[in-house]
Formats: sequence, structure tokens, C-alpha cells
Amino acid sequence: MPQVSPTNSRIDVRKTYKLYIGGAFPRSESGHSYEVSDAKGKFVANAALASRKDARDAVAAARKAFPGWAGRTAYNRAQILYRVAEVMEDRRPQFVQAVGQAEGLSAAKAEKIVDEAIDRLVWYAGWADKVTQVIGNANPVAGPFFNLSTPEPTGVVAVLAPQESSLLGLVSVVAPVIVTGNTVVVVSSYDRPLPAVTFSEVLATSDVPGGVLNILTGSAATIGPWLASHMDVNAIDLTGLAGDAGLATDLEVASADNLKRVRRAPATEPDWALDPGLEAMTAFLETKTVWHPIGV
Repeated sequence: MPQVSPTNSRIDVRKTYKLYIGGAFPRSESGHSYEVSDAKGKFVANAALASRKDARDAVAAARKAFPGWAGRTAYNRAQILYRVAEVMEDRRPQFVQAVGQAEGLSAAKAEKIVDEAIDRLVWYAGWADKVTQVIGNANPVAGPFFNLSTPEPTGVVAVLAPQESSLLGLVSVVAPVIVTGNTVVVVSSYDRPLPAVTFSEVLATSDVPGGVLNILTGSAATIGPWLASHMDVNAIDLTGLAGDAGLATDLEVASADNLKRVRRAPATEPDWALDPGLEAMTAFLETKTVWHPIGV
């Protein structure tokens, strides 16, 4: 009888890709998944297909985490975001493979994208304890009062991630929201979800508290309306719907039910390699103004 070579007898341990909600990795409540292919159309894996119930669970986790996260010092949030960058740096080869496979890039181009994503996290970490100084101020008033305006986080923010830029685009839309004290429920790219799932594994092994950033894989057209109309979601970022004006408009209308802040979708997907500026941070900040008598 022919001998089976040990090198050919082992069955690969295939990875199970799940959602990331409240710091845990549940399967979709629906039990459904969908096929993910690489840039050449070759099957890669099955990703969890998030449902309405998954979206509700993610919002509940984000709401629970919000008071603690918003109450941390800006300096501490900077440290935590920097720690995420550190862990990504350690897992850089895995991200390079995932991005190259998802976006059809050469190793050199995928490395550049991953480096830019890590650098983007460090850039936003540096802004954590500076944004208040830039957009807050002491207001001149005609009277014996101090009048001080300071920014505060909006609350729970739903984010529709870019569809083409699977990692750099994802980091560019979630980092500015969490660094300013908000919590997030993000729907990843439908066709390219695996870099986002890998990113969730980094979050779970860094210092980000569970529920601060929740990642759902699935269709923005399916999950987006539930998030847009959810009464416990305070704001929504539609940047990832660039080029899909119809869905973006529908979600804006749904968001009006509880007067959400809306960051509108651009006509075309931005060049994520460019300097992001401050707009992505300030879009989800409220301004609190305090009056205080002088000398009291």
C-alpha cells in the first residue's frame, strides 16, 4: 500500500472570519456568510454576513462603551491609538498579504498602503490632545465673565467604510472618530472585508476597550438603512458611499429621523494618501460653551 507523505497528509487550518462586536468575535446572528474573492476572482474565504440584529448589538456595545471612552484623557486615547499602530507594525506581513490579495496590488504597493495606514494612526494619535487647542477658544465678551468653548464627542457614530480602499480608507474614516472620544460601528468594504477583519484582531490584542470600535462585514445597502434610522446612533459618516448617490441620499433621509450629524458622501472616493486635514475629526464634535464670572 502506498505511503502517504507527511507533507501531503496535513489539512490546512482554515480561518473563520467573524464580526467584531463589543470586543468579541461572534458569528452573524443570521448564520449567513458570503464568498470573498481576491482581485482575480479566486475564492479566498467566507465572511460573516451581518444582519439587522448584529447592527443593533453593535450599537448597544458602542453606547455602553461611550461614557468610559469619552471620559478618558485625550493623552490616554493617543497612547491607545499609538498602541494599535505598534501592533499593526508587528503584524505588517499579514496586512501586506491581505491588502495585496484584496486590492490586486504588488507586494511593494501593498507595503506602501500598509505603511500609510500605520502612519495615519500615528498622525491622528498626535492630534488627540491638540485638537481642543485648535478649535476650542476663549471668547471675548462684554462683561465680567470668562466665556470658554470646548469640543466634546458626539456619541455613537455609524461609518460606511470605503469600498475600494480596504485598509487605508478604513483607518482614515474610523481613526478620527474614535480619537476624539466617539465610539463607532463601521461596515467594512463588501468585496474586500478581510483587511478589516485583520484590523479587528489588532484591536482585540491592543488596549482599545471593547465596544469602542465595532466592525461589521456585509452589505452597506442592507445594514446602512438600519444604522441610519437607529435612534441611538448620533451621527453617520457616508464617505464610503462615494459614487453611490442614490444610497447616500436614502441614508441621509433616514438619518433625519433623530437629527443625526451627517458627513456626506463625496462624488468620487478621496485619495486617501493625501493629508486628511481636520474635517474628519471636527465633523463629529459638539461645541460646549461655559460662562463663568470673573473673580468667583
